[in-house]
Amino acid sequence: MCEAGEGGCGGGRPARAPRGGRPVKCMKCKEGPPVLIIRVGDAFCKACFKDYFVHKFRATLGKNRCIFPGEKVLLAFSGGPASSSMVRQVQEGLSRDAAKKLRFKPGIVFVDEGAVCGQDLEKRREVHSQVETILRATGFPFHLVHLEEVFDLPGSILCSISHNATDDGQSYKEAVDGFIQRQQQSERTGDSLPGQLSELSVRYPPGKEAADVPGPLAVSHTSELTHLFRAVKTLTAREELLQTLRNHLILHVARTNGYTKVMVGDSCTRVAVKLLTNLCLGRGAFLAGDTGFSDSRHGDVLVLRPMREYSAKEITFYNRLFGVPAVFTPSLDTKAPDRASIHRLIESFLYKLQLESPSTISTVYRTGEKLGTTPRDAGASGDAEPERCLLCLCHLDTSVVDGSSLQSTLLSEELCQKMPPSAGSGCCGGPPNQTGCCKSSLTTGIPLPQAPFLPLLCYSCRLTVKDMTCLEPLPPYVHSEAERRQRRAAMKQEIQEFLLEDEEELPAS
Repeated sequence: MCEAGEGGCGGGRPARAPRGGRPVKCMKCKEGPPVLIIRVGDAFCKACFKDYFVHKFRATLGKNRCIFPGEKVLLAFSGGPASSSMVRQVQEGLSRDAAKKLRFKPGIVFVDEGAVCGQDLEKRREVHSQVETILRATGFPFHLVHLEEVFDLPGSILCSISHNATDDGQSYKEAVDGFIQRQQQSERTGDSLPGQLSELSVRYPPGKEAADVPGPLAVSHTSELTHLFRAVKTLTAREELLQTLRNHLILHVARTNGYTKVMVGDSCTRVAVKLLTNLCLGRGAFLAGDTGFSDSRHGDVLVLRPMREYSAKEITFYNRLFGVPAVFTPSLDTKAPDRASIHRLIESFLYKLQLESPSTISTVYRTGEKLGTTPRDAGASGDAEPERCLLCLCHLDTSVVDGSSLQSTLLSEELCQKMPPSAGSGCCGGPPNQTGCCKSSLTTGIPLPQAPFLPLLCYSCRLTVKDMTCLEPLPPYVHSEAERRQRRAAMKQEIQEFLLEDEEELPAS
C-alpha cells in the first residue's frame, strides 16, 4: 500500500533505491557508505544510525515529561538486547560528552529467574557473575535479587499507594529551571569532581559504592518456588504468574530504595505481541496500562517504557555495531513449540505476518498507541478508591452488567457445569422428597480453596488461578492480603445496613 506519510506518492523524502538494488549512500548525510537498511530504502551509515538511535530515545523521554530532574529511576535489566540497549542509552546520556545530559539518578535491578527456568545452581552462578560484571562497568548502583525473595515480601506490596504528582508542563519547566540554577551555582562555587559526578548520577570512582548483591540462596524458598510453578497446569498461566511475581519484586526494590520511576525494556515488537496476547487473555480493559508509555497502577512508582519506539531489528543492529554486552538467560518458553502457550502462538503469528508484510508490527503498535485510560466511577462509595485486583493491581473489571460479554461468559460456564439429570421423579430427576435439588446440582467446578480468591481478582487473573491445582504454594504476602480484604469485606457486609448512602439526604431537623 502506498502511504504518503511514509514517503510514498505524496512524500517529500528523496527517491528510494529500487527494490533489489543496493543504496550507495547514506540517506541522511548523503556521504558515508551505508552499513544497514532499517526499512526498504532507509539506508544509514554507522554514525548517522547512532545519532538516529540516540535522538529517538531522548525524544521519547522529552515529549512525555514524566521524569523530573533529580528523580531516582530504576532500570529493569534482564540481560536481553532491549534492556541492555536501554542501559547503554542512559549511560551515554549521563556521560561527559553528551550534548544534553539526562538529569535523573539511575539504578539497575536484575531478577534471577533461574530456579523457574530449570537452571542448576552452577549455571545460575555463572549468569550471576556475567550480569554483575556488566552492571559494575556501568558505574551505576545496582541490585541483584532472586525470584525466591518474593516469599519474603510484605503484604503492603499489593496496595496501590496514592501519589499526588504534578505532571503539568509548567511545573516540569520550573523543576528544570531550578535544577539548572543549582548546577550553575555549584560550578561557580567550585565543587569537587566527586560532587559534580554525583549530580550526574555517575559513581566516582567505580566500584567504591556498595551494591545490593544477594547472599546464598535459601534452599527452602527455591523448593517452594519450584513447587508453586509445578502447581500451574499450563505454560500460559506460568508465564502470567512469573510476570506478576517479577513485577512485585521490582516494585519492592523500587519502594525500599526510594525510586519513583521504573524503566522496562519493552520494544515495539514486544509491545505489539503483548497487545494481542493480552486481548486473548481477557486483559482488554488494561491494554493502555500494559502497553502504553507509562503505567501508574502502583501510584507512587511509575513504570515507563522508553524503548517502545524501537523495533527488535533496530535494537539488534545497534547492539551489534556498538558492542553492547548482553547475557542470554533462558525463559519458560525457550525451545517451546509455537502452540505451547498463547504467548508463543501470538508471537509466531505476528513474526510470520511480518515476513510477508513488513508493516504488520508497526500497524499493531500504532493501533494500540491510540488507547488511553479513563477514570472509573467509584460507584456508591463516592470518592473512595476503586477495588483493585489482588495480583496485577488493576481496577477490577468483573462487575456484571446486563448484556455484557462477561455476563454471557459466566452464564455459559454455569450452564456447562450443571449435573446431567438422573432417573427419578424429583425436580432434577432425584428422589421426590429431596429438597434444594436444583440449587445443589450447580457446581462451581472450582476447588474449594480457590473460590474465595476469585472475587478479589480481575477476569484475566481468574483464568490464571483456575489453572492452578491448589493455592497453598502462593507466597505468604498474597494469602495475608487476601485474608485482610476478605475480613474487610465481611465487616462491611455486617454494618452495611447502618451505613448512609451518599445520595441520601439527612432529614431536616
